[in-house]
Amino acid sequence: MINNPVSETDKIYDDGALPYQYHEIVGGVVTAVDGGIIDERYISIYVNGEELATLMCSPIDQEALTLGFMYNEGVINALDEVGYLKKNVSGSVVDVFLNHSHFSPPRRLIITSGCSGGITTQDLTESLPPLETDFATTPQKLQSRMRDLQGAARLYNLVRGVHTAIIASADELLVSAEDVGRHNAVDKVTGKALQAAIDTRDKLLLTSGRISSEMLGKARRMGIPIVASRTAPTSMTVQMAHIWNICVVGYMRRGSLRVYTHPQRLGINLSDG
Repeated sequence: MINNPVSETDKIYDDGALPYQYHEIVGGVVTAVDGGIIDERYISIYVNGEELATLMCSPIDQEALTLGFMYNEGVINALDEVGYLKKNVSGSVVDVFLNHSHFSPPRRLIITSGCSGGITTQDLTESLPPLETDFATTPQKLQSRMRDLQGAARLYNLVRGVHTAIIASADELLVSAEDVGRHNAVDKVTGKALQAAIDTRDKLLLTSGRISSEMLGKARRMGIPIVASRTAPTSMTVQMAHIWNICVVGYMRRGSLRVYTHPQRLGINLSDG
């Protein structure tokens, strides 16, 4: 039997996690642990007074999540289209007013395979054109950026149960974010890049979770030619990556990785066998 949550005064956690007492069994020995659990809440996004979407997410960086979601769904193309952006006191609603009236809420939402019921308003069969860039880096630099991702996993190191995403250049981490949803973490780093005026073209996107098709679509929207993860891509992701000229890398471990598409972006000669 698990005890009821302990009060927040018993143990202080940063935003995104809540204190919780659980029982751990190791070698038959039961121990009560004053630990924590990841926080998850709803957030509703309203654009020009009309609801765009309601997401389940970690209650941190909600405004960055909103901007990134709007950009990756094609609602905005640049930050200067946003005239007003404000979350309410509880963080359950973010209101956005654009500098123009060219917005109508989507008629349908596609349920994706993302954690927490990810959604997208775009039909991924209506593909953007392939990326036209010769950007490349090395497996060694990609491994270094994966170590940066692991270092940015603050909530994960605290309570587990959360995903991390980063946007990086070949040489350094630029922005990072965490969320219960893989796709939300990607939207958050997109939003943070917009807020910091970071050009995401020819950058790297690294994530702790599975690379699903809607996540690859977000990378293509940002002009990112290399997407990497500690886990696997899906079949649709690989098919789309071939078309979009995106290098997809999975199962990154110390000293090893798997390159699924466009290995030339990591300096791998296709004729090497």
